[in-house]
Amino acid sequence: MNVTTSPRWIISGAPRPAAPKLYCFAHGGGSAAEYLRWARDLRGAEPHAVQLPGRGSRATEPVITAMDTLVEAFLAEVSLGKEPYAFFGHSLGALVSYEITRALRAAGRPLPARLVVSGFPAPHLPRTADGVHRLPDAELLDTVSRMHGGIPQEVLASPELCALTATALRADYEILETYSWRSEEPLSLPVTVFGGSDDHVTGEQLEAWRALTTGEVTVRQFPGGHFYLRERPAVVLRALAGAVGSIRARAGDTPC
Repeated sequence: MNVTTSPRWIISGAPRPAAPKLYCFAHGGGSAAEYLRWARDLRGAEPHAVQLPGRGSRATEPVITAMDTLVEAFLAEVSLGKEPYAFFGHSLGALVSYEITRALRAAGRPLPARLVVSGFPAPHLPRTADGVHRLPDAELLDTVSRMHGGIPQEVLASPELCALTATALRADYEILETYSWRSEEPLSLPVTVFGGSDDHVTGEQLEAWRALTTGEVTVRQFPGGHFYLRERPAVVLRALAGAVGSIRARAGDTPC
């Protein structure tokens, strides 16, 4: 079955027919383009970046501010087919990819062969909402920059880029801060968990993902903070290629 996707939601680079597809979900306020740049060095996969409304090529569309709305909209417009594929999500993207995986299961649709989550505590852990999405633009950008970093200086120096970034961040933080985990049966697929050793997300919070699947779970921390994957990209991409490569190996062992 060929994969059919909405060009609004999925931005794809050059095809690699022999490689498993890797759908990447960005962090809060993040750009889909960042993950397409991985294609140069991530040879064992065919990256596809998920573009949310209100940013990038969809900048003129209204943002989505609730997880259920986001998941329903994605499933309504995107078909991922039956060929083996994986999800990767960093920070908020980890939570989005997890909830989309659960929604795919509920709909009886093919699931990713592996879920790779990064820089985010297991969703069932207790959380406290801190109201970041209600802050004025300048305070919101300053708060997020102090908590996580990751906002380029050229963005902070441009009023126009600040406004665009604040709009996306506000929507994403509203998704996060109004999210409520609902208890369901654990997933049954393998999960790889990445994090930064100096991040505010602790090793215990990463290990807690083990409770959310009956499949194999691998947890690995890399040197660096919340955006460790930008600090030592070659090391991270090698680990990601290994995780995605296991999909191809299993698919090759499956009888026709």
